[in-house]
Amino acid sequence: MFSTLTKNLVTATALFSLAACGSAGRIADIGKEPNLTPIKDIKAPLAQRSISLPMPTNEPTRHQANSLWRTGARAFFKDQRAARVGDILTVNIAISDNAQIGNTTTRARTTAENAGLTNFLGFEQRLRNFLHGSAAIDPTTGLPVTGANDTRPDVTPGSLIGADSTTSYNGTGSVNRSEAINMTVAAIVSEVLPNGNMVIQGRQEVRVNFEKRELLLAGIVRPEDISSNNTISHTQVAEARISYGGKGQITDVQQPRYGTQLYDIVFPF
Repeated sequence: MFSTLTKNLVTATALFSLAACGSAGRIADIGKEPNLTPIKDIKAPLAQRSISLPMPTNEPTRHQANSLWRTGARAFFKDQRAARVGDILTVNIAISDNAQIGNTTTRARTTAENAGLTNFLGFEQRLRNFLHGSAAIDPTTGLPVTGANDTRPDVTPGSLIGADSTTSYNGTGSVNRSEAINMTVAAIVSEVLPNGNMVIQGRQEVRVNFEKRELLLAGIVRPEDISSNNTISHTQVAEARISYGGKGQITDVQQPRYGTQLYDIVFPF
């Protein structure tokens, strides 16, 4: 009894400690609005940094003597589209996905097996004794009980074995999903690949009262896909990683509590 109580107390203490560690930061933020990320790193968070590509060698800036123009300077007649590391590119995100999937499965099977031993050198007459044992001994006469007093079941040699089975299965599944996202985000060119393609990464955070919305974008674009007004569609971004979510009181209410999530993972039924 004492050992069981001790185990229960240890388990409860461990669960309470885990819950306290995970909730410590949230408890400290009670009554505070979500903090915005400082503008100090243009790269996406580590969890979103799924693109790892080589960095090309930077070309040194050459100063020409007696020239009014600096090499690489932006001029009136130069293409103003993003082309170098640090340039800004506008990405138009217009996602409208619809998926409908329906599956129906029906399966049925019936099996029957019969076997018998009608004649086998006369030994089929002994099957009754072989399958059900010898007849009972009459204590008065000391002889096997036969005839009407023999309670053993009869054996039909022609139908010794009979087996049958029936199985049926019906399954139905359906998926109906619809997503729509329309927004614009300014991304920064973080790398220029040797073939001229550019790696872009962008982040946008908006806080309204106590709710913060965050948009993350990363991918690879071709210079020729960028329009004359320095914009590009998300459908032209290769290896696109788009994440849109939020943090705050409304988002917190929409999530199951930690205990419920743990219960759903651990409970096997």
